[in-house]
Amino acid sequence: MTISRRPLLLGALGALAAPPLVRAQGSTAWTRDAYLAAMRASGRETAMTDATFNAIQARKPAALRRIESYLKARFNGEADPVVMRAFETLPREYFHWNYEGRANGAVNAYEADPKPWGLGYGSALSDYLGQAYMTQVCAPKPEHVVLEIGTGSGFQAALLSRCVAKQYSIEIINPLGTAVQRIFAPLGYSNVETRVGDGFFGWPEVTGGFDTIIVTCAAQYVPPALIQQLKPGGRLVIPIGQPFRRGQFLYIYTKDEDGRVRSRKDVGVYFIPMTGAMMNRPRPADAPNPEGAPARPTPAPAQPAG
Repeated sequence: MTISRRPLLLGALGALAAPPLVRAQGSTAWTRDAYLAAMRASGRETAMTDATFNAIQARKPAALRRIESYLKARFNGEADPVVMRAFETLPREYFHWNYEGRANGAVNAYEADPKPWGLGYGSALSDYLGQAYMTQVCAPKPEHVVLEIGTGSGFQAALLSRCVAKQYSIEIINPLGTAVQRIFAPLGYSNVETRVGDGFFGWPEVTGGFDTIIVTCAAQYVPPALIQQLKPGGRLVIPIGQPFRRGQFLYIYTKDEDGRVRSRKDVGVYFIPMTGAMMNRPRPADAPNPEGAPARPTPAPAQPAG
């Protein structure tokens, strides 16, 4: 599996769901007019014909079947129904937008050959199969508090927000992170909180830490702050490897109730590097060392998460 973040790759499901206009996405409630209103409210004024909107919606069922088949092939026949429901609920076309060029790419949503789509500033909307894989690896639960390092398009954060109680996300690219902060409220996603900053340091102000931390850029080592902010019983999903080189792997770290940290080497991936402090700080002595062997065969190429 190749998951590259930028040039590639819900609170509880009832109480924290979106308002009626968007909650029934996939039914008559999610219309072209609702889409255009949400885009306008997020600061991305655009136009779209009924024919184009309807063509996008017509492709969605096939994409969902593709996701389900992909997950079953890689998780011993199981596609997490919570993850599938989140994908069904989320209007992916809403996240197809180039922030640097102010260009709408919604017409590409639910493509038959999943791939990353440019957001500008060197970032991308990751392909949906890679995002599905990363989400199921996170094993999201309705009571979880999750941190994402690398907001990107906002799709991964929005997706996880449909599965968990509270979703935090950090983006290091200022103009992208500032713009993407506006996209969640128009969909009614009130359990998502984002900020611009360096994910190397995590989000220490969040009391109690995180059940899951997902990193969508390749780290050369595990930032100690992320392990510190992981709750006992929590998991950290992180690509580790050298910048712009093959040989990166996805690692899953878990913290026991007694604080002991264990790691498992998962699939081969390819992400662009984590920037900021990761690029100019030597590996700390207390940074966890990856260990273990792949838990399953490397899947066919897919692309990033973010």
